[in-house]
Amino acid sequence: MRVKRGVTSHAKHKKIFQANKGYRMTKRRLIRVAKEAYLHAGEYAFAGRRNKKRDFRQAWIVRISEAVKKQGINYSTFIKNLKNAKITLDRKILAILVLDHPAVFQAIVDKVKSFK
Repeated sequence: MRVKRGVTSHAKHKKIFQANKGYRMTKRRLIRVAKEAYLHAGEYAFAGRRNKKRDFRQAWIVRISEAVKKQGINYSTFIKNLKNAKITLDRKILAILVLDHPAVFQAIVDKVKSFK
């Protein structure tokens, strides 16, 4: 008996077309092009999740650097003295302190400056 595959392939195609909603031109209409666009989108999303972490860390470093520059100390010295003073705050927390609690950040900078 012959097996007809129309239902199966239609379901597969439908899944890819649903995922490609919002794409332009043939990337949402033709299955070969749509499948390729779908695969590339998955690769970009995977890489983007990694890059997001990198970008956030970079933003925190810039924020901290600008804040300590106003206090007359450069970023690398600040981080080195922070470790020497055994203050275990990560860059994310320090960046939050710069924005939301400048007095606390000022106290940390003063402590680090005096540690040398």
